[in-house]
Amino acid sequence: MNEQHSDKPVIGITIGDYNGIGPEVILKAFEGNQLAKLCTPIIYGSLRVLNQYRNLFEMKDWALHGIQKAEQANHKLTNVITCWHDHQTEIQPGKITAEAGQGSFASLKRAVEDLKEGKIQALVTGPINKDNIQNEDFKFPGHTEFLAESFGKDDALMFMVAGDLRVGVLTGHMPLQNVREHITAEKLSAKIEQILQSLKGDFGIKKPKLAVLGLNPHAGENGLLGTEEIEIIQPVIKQFKERGNLVVGPFPADGFFAAGTYRQYDAVLAMYHDQGLIPFKTLAFNEGVNFTAGLPAVRTSPDHGTAYNIAGKNLAEPGSLLQALYLACDVSRFRIFNAEMDKNALISKPQPSESQHPAKSGGKQRFN
Repeated sequence: MNEQHSDKPVIGITIGDYNGIGPEVILKAFEGNQLAKLCTPIIYGSLRVLNQYRNLFEMKDWALHGIQKAEQANHKLTNVITCWHDHQTEIQPGKITAEAGQGSFASLKRAVEDLKEGKIQALVTGPINKDNIQNEDFKFPGHTEFLAESFGKDDALMFMVAGDLRVGVLTGHMPLQNVREHITAEKLSAKIEQILQSLKGDFGIKKPKLAVLGLNPHAGENGLLGTEEIEIIQPVIKQFKERGNLVVGPFPADGFFAAGTYRQYDAVLAMYHDQGLIPFKTLAFNEGVNFTAGLPAVRTSPDHGTAYNIAGKNLAEPGSLLQALYLACDVSRFRIFNAEMDKNALISKPQPSESQHPAKSGGKQRFN
């Protein structure tokens, strides 16, 4: 790889479904190579596809740098690795095609290989169609589950981040009718531990304060509307409190967000996908980031989907992708800092305070 600044991470970005808005928000984020001041970007996808969109949106005064492998990246430019034979690939914005699904998987597979080998320091994934990406090697409900298996983890945490608002979910991409059977003391304990460790190790919060939501309306109303709070959630919270952790709940989900109670906590754990993501996206749409906690590598993504209805119309906003990039850079730097501190434990170096740690702002770092 060309010589680069030691404090500038190499960030991989997957194109996602190329008939969705992924290529558009990527091009808007990297137009003019300004983000190369913050990181060394490598887009995993197709140079042909990106140039088709660049021509469609008349981004003519700016070029992408095609490379064959990560080691060839130029740290001053926006690099692209073509991940499939794209000589006949034609974009069809807004259409769901098998070819686009195959392309999104090829991009993801190549990027994850480089991430595991340490060729990139973090991965930002573009939005995929969870149906057309399915194949013999990808039989997962989403990126999070695929990455967990790729890194040999039983589970990973989908952690939604926007500034000081952080929302995790106990059960992720699964039918609502299956949620109850997955709410167990063992899984709840594991998720709480993942959140606490991520808040400490990724966001620099020394004594994190976590709120846990109930499963049922009004958090079960003392057993009248359900007993999961009494039988499962409360005992687990008590165990964490007895070990000195600031874990509080279970809270009724509706009033918790409506009253702004979430502002008193460093993170919130919801019991299922929509319970956490509906309020999160209502509060932080276009600024939210999906961060995968519990992995040895850093992965983020924008909090929106393929948005086929506006694909190719030059209407997509890159705000969420930008925040995902900022957070990926911040967390990867912080992890590197901590690793260096561990190696040099005898050397006295001050830890960054919570207010100084860039990831505590949810990745809202800006370049000059």
